[in-house]
Amino acid sequence: MAEIREGSLVLYKNRPARVAAASERLEIELEAGKTLKVRPKDVVLLHPGPLRHLGELQPQAGEVETAWELLQGSPTCLEELAELVYGAYTPATAWAAWQLVAEGLYFRGTPEAIRVRSPEEVAQERAARAARAAEEAAWSAFLAHVREGCLGPEDERYLREVEEVALGRRTFSPVLRALGWSETPEQAHALLLKLGHWDALVDPYPQRLGVARQAPQVALPPLAEEPRVDLTHLPAFAIDDEGNRDPDDALSLEGKRLWVHVADVAALVPPDSPADVEARARGVSLYLPEGTVPMLPPAAAQRLGLGLQEVSPALSFGIELDAEGRLARVEVVRSWVRVTRLSYAEAEAQLHSEPLCSLHRLTQRYRARRQARGATDIALPEVRIRVREGQVWLEPLPPLASRSLVQEAMLMAGEAAARFALAHDLPLPFTTQDPPEAAGEPLEGLAGMYALRRTMKRSQPSTTPGPHAGLGLEVYTRATSPLRRYLDLVVHQQLRAYLRGEAPLSAAQVLERVGAAEAVTGTARQAERLARRHWTLVYLLQQPRWRGEGVVVEKRGLRATVLIPALALEAQVLLPQEVPLNSPVSLVLSSVDLPALDVRFRVEG
Repeated sequence: MAEIREGSLVLYKNRPARVAAASERLEIELEAGKTLKVRPKDVVLLHPGPLRHLGELQPQAGEVETAWELLQGSPTCLEELAELVYGAYTPATAWAAWQLVAEGLYFRGTPEAIRVRSPEEVAQERAARAARAAEEAAWSAFLAHVREGCLGPEDERYLREVEEVALGRRTFSPVLRALGWSETPEQAHALLLKLGHWDALVDPYPQRLGVARQAPQVALPPLAEEPRVDLTHLPAFAIDDEGNRDPDDALSLEGKRLWVHVADVAALVPPDSPADVEARARGVSLYLPEGTVPMLPPAAAQRLGLGLQEVSPALSFGIELDAEGRLARVEVVRSWVRVTRLSYAEAEAQLHSEPLCSLHRLTQRYRARRQARGATDIALPEVRIRVREGQVWLEPLPPLASRSLVQEAMLMAGEAAARFALAHDLPLPFTTQDPPEAAGEPLEGLAGMYALRRTMKRSQPSTTPGPHAGLGLEVYTRATSPLRRYLDLVVHQQLRAYLRGEAPLSAAQVLERVGAAEAVTGTARQAERLARRHWTLVYLLQQPRWRGEGVVVEKRGLRATVLIPALALEAQVLLPQEVPLNSPVSLVLSSVDLPALDVRFRVEG
């Protein structure tokens, strides 16, 4: 290796430098005119010089490919390479030759040992570089198209990663970073809307939260032959929202006895069967404005939904009340029922006719007992949201007496199932709720309902029975929706095991199922809440001149929370003047930020 002396050309951090003075430490001059002292091992000698200044390192013309062909099959060094390519070994040609090595197409290595690449390697390298160049050009064109707002089909592939962020499948995006946008699902959603890649009809929340979007594909066994009580002589009514596709409960009256018939789902879905395992992983059916994702295979509702077949298998709860509305007698049987389906509006029109008139009186007696025990009734506006062919429809749900009838009957069945299980030592997922938090002076109207709701504790499933404060019940379990809620299905599995004389699940096994269902149910309910808000905001986007009425339910100075009954929506507004709680205010839509799920209203007048 040649000695490094004053005037030598060296390589320092991949750039040329001239040795201004040579001793134990070298003083070198850099391209910007700066000098510094380095150790000899910090530089690589390219040419011994003399080099008077770095400006002498001008570009050189030479026969690169000729030299590459001549050198095939043998290594070389920087001096030989410079002479073959440029005809001389000078500081300028040494630097030019080193740039060829650093560039790496034909040659690679160090100044003393340069490897000559084969024709196959060069061809592969050229193809790779061409592909990289094309990709860089496409990337630059994509960014330009984004800034200009005119995307083409060739740009779609870059937006897939943005979609992945918007759907919660990844947390980083070179596209968002390059555009200076935050790498969040909300910002990704906003960009996709801005570019027209998504429209407002894309609901990202179920996928973002990881809930299943497809119905389970699990085969169900045939219905087994077993003894059933024939109750087909009793008129039975499945009362639900119009268009409901999974009717799983119906009501009958036999003298003073109320029968609550529930689809006998556990007859086809026993514990640990494939359908049971799938339902446990989902926890609940997912009810979205754009459609329902069932917890069980669609065949379950088709075969077991009450009123969908001429005669249906059911698990029926026979309940008799005493004069005070307490459960005096409970019977649980496997049955056959013949069911007529009614909408709530149709049932409302028949409340003055038998048997619905007597059913209503019976359930109102039960309701009175619950209220006497401190049941909390929260009546806030509700709407039904539907999406059909890109249009969002909001339908207010009036507080019909037929809804109260069905609700009370379902609560009776839940209490009956819990009491039956306690009487026969059956472990169940009971539902409990602690009393609400202490509140101040009770308020009237919607403001009172809004404040009351905020004091309520969350209900909890538990294998230990206990009071449900909100319902005013000493013991309760949910038992009337086994097509839609997994823990209701577990209740049915336990009751059927007892009725068939089989061993039920142990308390530990029930507790395990409670934990599994709770782990996923909260996420599904969150997806439903976010989807409802999303579609409510889409409705407002489709009604850009929306005007309506809100009710002041909470105040902090002139800042207020208003409840909009027509939308079942809460919003924060600035009041132009002081108004009391429960005052109606006229609202005008100001803005909608769909990705942020934010909507603003202005108070008129």
